[in-house]
Amino acid sequence: MEMSDESNVHTNTEAALMPDFDDPPVVETFLSVSFRDLEKWGIPHYGLYWNNIRSEYPKFELRPPVLGQIETFGESHDEAEAVFELNLNQPPVRIWFIHGKANRLIQLQNDRLIFNWRKVTGDEKYPKFDECIRGEFQKEWIRFREFLDSQSIPAPTVTQCEISYINQIPGASWSTLKALVSALNEWPGSKRNGFLPIPEDLQFNTRYVIAGHGRLHVQLQPAIRTVDGKNIIQLTLTARGKPRSSDTEGLMQWFDIGREWIVRGFTEFTSEEMHKSWRRRQ
Repeated sequence: MEMSDESNVHTNTEAALMPDFDDPPVVETFLSVSFRDLEKWGIPHYGLYWNNIRSEYPKFELRPPVLGQIETFGESHDEAEAVFELNLNQPPVRIWFIHGKANRLIQLQNDRLIFNWRKVTGDEKYPKFDECIRGEFQKEWIRFREFLDSQSIPAPTVTQCEISYINQIPGASWSTLKALVSALNEWPGSKRNGFLPIPEDLQFNTRYVIAGHGRLHVQLQPAIRTVDGKNIIQLTLTARGKPRSSDTEGLMQWFDIGREWIVRGFTEFTSEEMHKSWRRRQ
């Protein structure tokens, strides 16, 4: 993946002043590392790995594998499509290892490890990223690397990192959409005496280049919340790109950049009115 070497990230001082909310609408966050198919990996290794984490992650579920989408810059169409091909020489399986509290899980397949935090109760608060999610992921990634080493499996060659925040805002009306995204005040149908009526709903995908590091994707769509069947607006921000190295330090540096783009992008995308309801502190 070829990208500009221009720096488009903020300094550590600026990062320390990133927007912060006491009650953000995020219901799920995940950090994902994709890598080339692991050599010598087979079905028995899932069980052996589970033995290492079973005291904290006592349950598991079988799932179909995730087909990754790699951020490409200037590659041919054929190269971009290749990431969707399954390797039939590897077991086509993904396993969820579920934490005892059910609000964290590790997803593992032969070319990807994902760490999730998810909201499982209505009154559960989003944990602070640095204090919980980032540290937990780093711990699990190191533990996974140590497991591979114990099985004489070469260290993963990382192809991409991904971090995503999924936000759910109650109500899917146009008034809620306008309150959420201030730029919609100029959307066709918003003005009085215009030809177009008020839109019934709205959904879109937009993306921004994180120069030298990947892309930020912003997706907004109406949805129905599974737990109670209520109409919501789901706002998902995802950063994807390739870290500068496959070691733990390289991964964590990339995740810090991706997370900063998500937080700052979320804040710029949403309105001050909604910031007040989420109790923005800075």
